Amino acid sequence: MKQPSFFENERIDDLFYHLVQEYGEELTRLAYLYVKDKNISEDIIQDVFMRAFERIDQFAGKSSYKTYLYRMTINRCHDYFRSWSYKNTVLTEKVSHVFQSKEETESAVLLKQDKEFIFTIVTSLPIKYREVIILYYYHEFSNEEIAQLLKCSINTVKTRLRRGRLRLKKKLAIYDQEGGLEHG
Repeated sequence: MKQPSFFENERIDDLFYHLVQEYGEELTRLAYLYVKDKNISEDIIQDVFMRAFERIDQFAGKSSYKTYLYRMTINRCHDYFRSWSYKNTVLTEKVSHVFQSKEETESAVLLKQDKEFIFTIVTSLPIKYREVIILYYYHEFSNEEIAQLLKCSINTVKTRLRRGRLRLKKKLAIYDQEGGLEHG
């Protein structure tokens, strides 16, 4: 099939550089939300870009290249979970602190704790709920795009979003009862 015009207009090296600059950071964040390890997520993204580069002539153009890279990233994360190294390794890293300032005010500390907690509960959801929540809210994909990425029906995406939201709501309600999230 005929490749999108940007394949024709740019040299392959320039294209590769453009793709890494354009999508590298957000794909790394996506991989991190799956594997919860910075080094592993960076390795996955390096592998995704290498595979994309090697198979650039196989891109059929049925979706955007962004969607294609997201799909490759999600698949590679699933491959990692099936790998020997994952099955024989205990994940020990915790979510690192987002802000490391010594002069944080009390409200900033509380806000930081809330954000960390929300991030922690999102990443603690089962993968089928976590991935749709992340793709919908963090990456702003539509239900249709998520269905295409995850190779499932739109109704499955809607159901997973609803169930994921319910789980988040329950966990946030417990946290709120314990004094979190309301500081004003």
